[in-house]
Amino acid sequence: MMVFIALMVFGIYSTINLPVDLFPEIDPPVITVITAYQGAGALEVEQNVTRELEDQFSTLNDLDEITSSSVDNISIITLEFDWGSNLDEASNNIRDALSRAQPLLPDDIDEPIIYRFNSSSIPVVILAATAEESYPNLRQILDDELVTPLNRVPGVGAVNLQGGPVREIQVNIDPQSMAAYGVSIQQISQALANENVVIPAGDLELGEQEYNVRIDTEFTSVEEMEKIIIKNAPQGGIVQIRDVAEVRDAIDEDNRVQIVNSGNAINISVQKQNNANTVNVAKAVLERIPELSANLPPDVKIETVIDTSDFILNSVNNLSEVLIYAIVFVVLVVFVFLRRWRATFIVALTIPFSLIGAFIYLSLTGSTLNLISLSSLSIALGMVVDDAIVVLENISTYVDRGTKGREAALYGTNEVGVAVIATTLTVVAVFLPLTFLTGMTGIWFGQLGSIVVVTVVISTLAALTLIPMMSSKMLRPETTKTKESKSFGNKLSRGVEKVLSGLDNEYKKLLGWSLNHRVVVIALAIVLFVGSLALVPGLGSEFMPQSDNGRLTITVELPTGRDPQSAVSTISKIENIFYENVPELRIISSGVGTDQSGGGLGGGSTSPNVIDVTATLVPVDERERSIFEIAEVVRNEMEDIPEAIKFSVSTAGGMASGPPVAIDVIGNDLEQTSEIAEQLVNRLNQIEGIRNADVNRGDPQPALQIDLDRDRLAVLGLNSGTVGQTIRGMIAGITATEFREEGDEFDIVVQYEESFRQNIEDLRRMTVPTPGGELVEIGSLGEVREIYTPPNIERIGRERSIQVTADLLETPLSEVTEQITEFIANDLEVPQGVEIEFGGDIEEQQDAFSDLFLLLGLSIILVYIVMAAQFESLKDPFIIMFSLPFAFTGVLLALILTGTKLSVIAFIGGIILVGIVVKNAIVLVDFIQLLRGRGLSLVDSIVESGASRLRPVLMTTLTTLLAMLPLAISQGEGSEIWKPMAIAVIGGLTFSTLVTLVVVPVLYAIFHRKRKHKVSLLTG
Repeated sequence: MMVFIALMVFGIYSTINLPVDLFPEIDPPVITVITAYQGAGALEVEQNVTRELEDQFSTLNDLDEITSSSVDNISIITLEFDWGSNLDEASNNIRDALSRAQPLLPDDIDEPIIYRFNSSSIPVVILAATAEESYPNLRQILDDELVTPLNRVPGVGAVNLQGGPVREIQVNIDPQSMAAYGVSIQQISQALANENVVIPAGDLELGEQEYNVRIDTEFTSVEEMEKIIIKNAPQGGIVQIRDVAEVRDAIDEDNRVQIVNSGNAINISVQKQNNANTVNVAKAVLERIPELSANLPPDVKIETVIDTSDFILNSVNNLSEVLIYAIVFVVLVVFVFLRRWRATFIVALTIPFSLIGAFIYLSLTGSTLNLISLSSLSIALGMVVDDAIVVLENISTYVDRGTKGREAALYGTNEVGVAVIATTLTVVAVFLPLTFLTGMTGIWFGQLGSIVVVTVVISTLAALTLIPMMSSKMLRPETTKTKESKSFGNKLSRGVEKVLSGLDNEYKKLLGWSLNHRVVVIALAIVLFVGSLALVPGLGSEFMPQSDNGRLTITVELPTGRDPQSAVSTISKIENIFYENVPELRIISSGVGTDQSGGGLGGGSTSPNVIDVTATLVPVDERERSIFEIAEVVRNEMEDIPEAIKFSVSTAGGMASGPPVAIDVIGNDLEQTSEIAEQLVNRLNQIEGIRNADVNRGDPQPALQIDLDRDRLAVLGLNSGTVGQTIRGMIAGITATEFREEGDEFDIVVQYEESFRQNIEDLRRMTVPTPGGELVEIGSLGEVREIYTPPNIERIGRERSIQVTADLLETPLSEVTEQITEFIANDLEVPQGVEIEFGGDIEEQQDAFSDLFLLLGLSIILVYIVMAAQFESLKDPFIIMFSLPFAFTGVLLALILTGTKLSVIAFIGGIILVGIVVKNAIVLVDFIQLLRGRGLSLVDSIVESGASRLRPVLMTTLTTLLAMLPLAISQGEGSEIWKPMAIAVIGGLTFSTLVTLVVVPVLYAIFHRKRKHKVSLLTG
């Protein structure tokens, strides 16, 4: 007893300090290499950067797949390694590959950045700061008063700002004045850089004193820049910046525009440190906000856009509440069958001792309390009392016969001890292989396997030690006086006993009839199982169930050439759609453009013509409509926005990430793959339930290409590189240096005044200086023509690809896969050199189902081996295994009747059944053998065993079923994730138990018959 009390104390301590999260921490083996190549289009980036790096990376150890995206100015290569790979070693190998590739890359690329993704990269909290009068200086205010203090909060990894005005010093050149004075843009930029310096000149000793000598000519004001001398004129005068340009303290108009609830805003995203707890970090950050807000100007308001801890806490609390209901149901079942408070108390003791052992395991392994671990406890809950029930029920029988407490405990425990150990080992044989799963599925369900094994093993130890000890001290035989008592409790007890006795008698009759009609029983069982297989085609499947996390994500593509400011009117239209049609809206945050200061994940799109919107709704229990219904309303209303070329409304939530439907069209010919992709999109749009079908390669974008005449350049002493860099400075601008003020730095950008760079003629009139000092117009150096270029080029496995994606509404993923596969095979002409592969959830589902089928087979084999070792027979385990097919029949029926799709979660429920359903058959067969060993005939042993073990079988079955029932009917946040597993277990266990009580005894009689028996119907 003291051992279990110590276990409880240690468990309570572990539980108090256990962190809370949504899922087990997932760090995918993915490393991204980002390389900036300023001024290059997508084709140039692919040719000169992406392909060269891919060739070097292809030889890396443990590399599973290379994917890349080449867009204007940037190459993004994603390297996916095998699960379990050493990413530190992989990062070093990547650096070595980059060193080898360096001579092959363009000279003017930026240093490649190696980015290692982990779960801490995802913001745990996104806040929005809105202001009116303070808006122009809002970034600076937030940086000083909010970002710096939040970075000091324990567990916070980074705090990033997205959107809002970014101050920059603009040097806007008048090209006519520049030409008149004979200066170039490079000279202007160089002059600013040379005059804005701090140079340490060394130390100087003067007597006994040592002085540090430094030159400090940093700019102290904008007016000071205007007076910087660019050059001395030949006539003896000087040319200053103000002679050829206007210097302005301005705002970067191309920075990301962020709007929250119709007001100008800046988003503040908070990332946690690696291994920090999401809930704790989010809670600590939000607790600091009121205090920090007091230091902000009165018009600055801080609102919460996304708080990931909300959904986590609501889901975990919901599941915890479900777990409490399950415990209550289990205890009630035990009390109804035993009808003794002492016996019920003894059995109920195994629940806290067993569950607390799981918390100790989580604490020792550094895991979190999450949906998977809590679901595991719910699964184990129904099983932890099984062994205790079997042991206590047998001890109670001896006590009622008048045996003393100590002897009753010894005899009762020894009689069923082997069966209890056998059932536990079968459960272990099923759940232990879950811990060996690899990949994403292994991370999700490895914890499930470990927790159930730990919990069930502890419950078995309690059943074989604690239960007998407590029974010997507490159980008392029912006296005649107690039995004849007329109290309400005793009347209720006699009523329940009458029902159970009647059930015993009816079961004996059914068992007798079945043993007399063995062929009929077996034939009906076969027909039932084979008939259930016909239901399989009507059972839709999916990878993971989507959950209602209360967030809608919308992307809207506008015509190319739009700047972020011009998209504000469209954002207003989107907001009005929500204000008018979605009363459940809590906050809506919209953005367009790229944040020039970085910003981290969650910063939105990377295109100035793509709007991204995040709408957060009130919690699911505060609204009548689901997120999926609301999304349909928004989609219909979005059709009326004329400037939206295309849009998508996504409700992604749950374990899966990204669109469920993803089809990769692989081939080097851009036109061919684009045409095939469009045909796939058209076919997808014909499938009911498909939403947001699109391709990940945008429409060709208009571009101006300058075809330089190399012969002409050579005559003038120029080259393409010099001309190109000059033109880029005129249009994109040159960041000459930094203006420092009160510890902050602001870019000083030199470029043509906007009015001189608005059309093709302006481009042709731009001038480039020759080595001789002459200015030559671009139009005389080559041809300027309009072309169309791909906005991005995706690659998979070092080949070009284009991906078709789509979301689903209620339609099973398997149905979409089937129709698209048929379309590709029969109606789509795929040119030579083009391949079509499934990705996204389709690929993940195929891989996961393949692993789970293998696991199912392994579990069945292990269970058989364990039973064969326990029974020292190959025949009896074979008989017991016949209960499994009917469990799968029950799973199919339950999923179809409830309209639930077969997902990885439901599949796990089916595998769990392998360990659960054989327990009843083991107890039954073990008792048959016990009675046969005492000299009873085969038939009498079967009938008497059935009658004797019916109540323990029903009790253990009902405890498991009622432990699963709250999971199956739960409607709270996150319930969509665990419901399929509960439904599968309930259906499979119910059906298999009903069949097992008849089919297993009949099969036992068939396999162990020595001569034919004619059995009369037994009435008791």
